[in-house]
Amino acid sequence: MSPETPARDIPLTALDFETTGVVRGSESLPWQLGAVSLRGGRVDLAAPRLDTLIRVPEGHPFSPHAPGDHRARRGAIAAAPHAPEVWRRLHALLAVSVPVAHNIAAERTTLARLAPLTRYPWWVDTLRLTRIAWPGLPSHALEALIPALGLLPRLQALVPGRAPHDAYYDAVACGLLLETLLAQPAWAGLSLADIASP
Repeated sequence: MSPETPARDIPLTALDFETTGVVRGSESLPWQLGAVSLRGGRVDLAAPRLDTLIRVPEGHPFSPHAPGDHRARRGAIAAAPHAPEVWRRLHALLAVSVPVAHNIAAERTTLARLAPLTRYPWWVDTLRLTRIAWPGLPSHALEALIPALGLLPRLQALVPGRAPHDAYYDAVACGLLLETLLAQPAWAGLSLADIASP
């Protein structure tokens, strides 16, 4: 992929981690990962994707402010695949695509902890792009953007029974945001360099 490649022609992977959050004296660990492919500028659930818990040691503390349903799933989290195993599966996706996240700083930080020597040359940040595309919206938080842009019915159809702060739900939501952006007439001809940052 060159910087001039049209954005719609680029394989993309929207991803989201849920973490234990910051607790004094303990590392913030990922406990859930969602990742979904975009092909031809559209979310494609038939393409490779990930929807998995990540093992966190049973006694490891979660921040009381950490979102998600981790309290009800502590037993499943303690028995989930170890982080290196999940990382290998995620890297298989990201090695052949461009990572996408809503606020890339959070996902980059988690990836840096999982694989400190691995770098991806480009990232697409849907938070940055939606602020450019729709500056007048009262909030650019993922949970607010989805209903504001009329995407909630499609998202619920794609991930029935899921809710915000579920990693797979949020990854698909992020993918739908990028799909919507790339469908805008003014964005149709944009390149990788136009939408991504190193």
